[in-house]
Amino acid sequence: MAENDLNRVLSSHGIRPTLQRIAVYKYLLSHPVHPSADTIYRSLSDEFPVFSRTTIYNTLNSLVKSGLVRPINIQHDEQRFDSTTEDHGHFFCIKCNEISDFDITQKILDDLCPEGYQNIRVDIFITGFCPKCKDKQ
Repeated sequence: MAENDLNRVLSSHGIRPTLQRIAVYKYLLSHPVHPSADTIYRSLSDEFPVFSRTTIYNTLNSLVKSGLVRPINIQHDEQRFDSTTEDHGHFFCIKCNEISDFDITQKILDDLCPEGYQNIRVDIFITGFCPKCKDKQ
């Protein structure tokens, strides 16, 4: 996504497009691997040595509040972030710690929601072995 487009998206969601916010959001869009805040910090620190961990955490909190990013809480000790905000599932590999997306149809989502309730966000996590790790068992 071009810088002007990033500025426009951030602005349209009530976020002032600072260098830090643009860099973090751009990283998330171009690295759909569900990184943690620490992964983002380490990845951006060479290019942006003035960014602190606090800056990264604050930026991620703003992106989550605005609805541009979803937090993923599969592991109790680490929060990850996803720039795909539409409902979908996540598969967590317990061997390599990678998180992969998978599609969920609206019918499945409707069937899972108890009758009389209305869901506004769905988080579905499956834990196991990814194809790479399954074959190494």
